[in-house]
Amino acid sequence: MFELLEPICLVTYCADECNEELAALGHRTYWDGYFASRAAPLGRVSAQVVHAAFYNFGDGETARHIPSAWETIPPEASLAARERGSADSLRRILGVALAGSPGLARAADLTTKAATNAPTEGRVMYAGMRTLQVPGDPLARLWHSATMLREHRGDGHIAALVGARIGGTEAHVLSALEQGIHPPESFGRIHHLPKERLSAVMDGMRERGLIDTDGRFTDAGRATKQRIETLTDELATPPYDALSPAELDELITELEPITATLVATGSQ
Repeated sequence: MFELLEPICLVTYCADECNEELAALGHRTYWDGYFASRAAPLGRVSAQVVHAAFYNFGDGETARHIPSAWETIPPEASLAARERGSADSLRRILGVALAGSPGLARAADLTTKAATNAPTEGRVMYAGMRTLQVPGDPLARLWHSATMLREHRGDGHIAALVGARIGGTEAHVLSALEQGIHPPESFGRIHHLPKERLSAVMDGMRERGLIDTDGRFTDAGRATKQRIETLTDELATPPYDALSPAELDELITELEPITATLVATGSQ
């Protein structure tokens, strides 16, 4: 389900329409719009709360955008712009026939059924999105519900990371190594962090036996990464308990052509 739904969510971050909608509101940078719109379901919380909920940003990064991004642009406006831009991206990429098809509408209904029937306890970002009204338009509803499931999975992933005592920057190091990026400090999500900070993270991971002196996976590090991913998958299953086996099979069938079209374009 992650592989089927993730390309739907990625239009928010990869395609142009969402960023253009947020920029038109007055957000000065991509990251202003990102923090303002993604954190908005939490309400006007502090930068510290957003930093904790997002988990994997460097110290001080969230505070550069929250709460200043909300001071002149209401969170509700950013939310609406994100939804509008994401739906427009899907409509453009999928084309009129697929975007307006009965199969997409059915996929939206089943995705929404799953996304609105999981427990919210311990799921901060997911719980925030559950407070929002589900869109009536099938295309917007599919994006909204897929994004709810993405946040649900993300909350579970953070729980798995916390349980394994892997911090946000350490998680990026493990992800970089899994992708074959070496040195992992060159990974795009962390390469801009202060060298002292990166060195301290790498030294700590060496002390724990997660990476070797060359900054590559040890057997223990690879096993730790695998345990985190396995637990993340397990924690992501509750929403789909709301679907019968036949409904889950139907959802997979209806999502496959949608996902294939998005993957072919890189969700751009």
